[in-house]
Amino acid sequence: MSKFEGLVKKIMTWDEVRLLSNIWRFQDKKIVFTNGCFDILHKGHIDYLAKAADLGMILIIGLNTDKSIQILKGKNRPVQDEQSRAHILASLSFVDAVVLFDEETPFELIQHLRPDILVKGSDYAVEDIVGYDVLKGYGGEIKTLDFVEGYSTSAIIAKISNE
Repeated sequence: MSKFEGLVKKIMTWDEVRLLSNIWRFQDKKIVFTNGCFDILHKGHIDYLAKAADLGMILIIGLNTDKSIQILKGKNRPVQDEQSRAHILASLSFVDAVVLFDEETPFELIQHLRPDILVKGSDYAVEDIVGYDVLKGYGGEIKTLDFVEGYSTSAIIAKISNE
């Protein structure tokens, strides 16, 4: 298998990632889930995702589709289409799976996957994280990670717009 084929294989449907999650769980691999838009990948994203990956053995990223980003962030977003963003995330060595979701939140995807650990940024109160109640219901963990100061997609877009 070529490196590109291996990368593309990490971009999965809900059913494909659930099947693999069941296999990983059977192998006693701790599954970490996080989600986001990841519109323009930057140092802050890499830091966050690498730290999330360190919390377990498998990292699954729920990626907002273009449609869901437009609902959340407006008609000028995303800057990059969902397939481009999925390929970029899948190219990271510490990412095991990328799965797109069309809803405003990953609640249904979290219910579908049942990860061991749910990770979001520390700008969220743990109890307010989408999926908190789901994970608490089956004994999963919810973790927050600090962001790297000075890095945000919105700031990059603003800087480009002002040049």
